[in-house]
Amino acid sequence: MVVESRIKGDFDGWDGDTIFELANGQIWQQSRYGTRFASRYRPKVTIYRIAGGHEMEVEGVSSRVRVERVD
Repeated sequence: MVVESRIKGDFDGWDGDTIFELANGQIWQQSRYGTRFASRYRPKVTIYRIAGGHEMEVEGVSSRVRVERVD
């Protein structure tokens, strides 16, 4: 499974339990602690299924974040 969409509105990175609302209506939440600061507006995201969960890649950000779908 691969999900491609955009973050709704401003994106400032993640900080431990960040919730990501996507333009396609899906809501995902950070599932592993970590921080990354980046400032973008409506960046493209790709969510990949990996062993034991999902990872989200954000356009223009060099690291991925582990996420789980909440809606």
